[in-house]
Amino acid sequence: MDIHFRLATEGDLDSIVYMLADDVLGSKREKYEQPLPESYIKAFHSIKSDPNNELIVACKEETVVGVQQLTFTPYLTHQGGWRATIEGVRTAASVRGQGVGSELIKWAINRAKQRGCHVIQLTTDKERPDALRFYERLGFEATHEGLKLKL
Repeated sequence: MDIHFRLATEGDLDSIVYMLADDVLGSKREKYEQPLPESYIKAFHSIKSDPNNELIVACKEETVVGVQQLTFTPYLTHQGGWRATIEGVRTAASVRGQGVGSELIKWAINRAKQRGCHVIQLTTDKERPDALRFYERLGFEATHEGLKLKL
């Protein structure tokens, strides 16, 4: 499959939010409607204006078929190293199982290396065992227990 990657534009938001909402867990927490809720537009502008955040889309020709957000964070640990965090990985239903997700993650790993990161990390919901196996196949290891507190 011929896929290319680029920074997302505001014009991609409709496709991105649709993908975020188009699964069992996403349908419970996202709100895909027309017009899109202002919260998505504000979040997009915050991400775009932050040099340590990148919203990346995967495109088949001109159609957006995947998305992920990368956040680059400096740390005092690991001798003041940087790490990358992958968030919000989704692929369009029309291309699932065709390698787009793998290519997104490989792209993120290479981007993290370009930015000088010493580690790349992500979380996946415990209700997504297939996603955990997917990430493990790509070399990720479940080395830590993640915790969240909803505010």
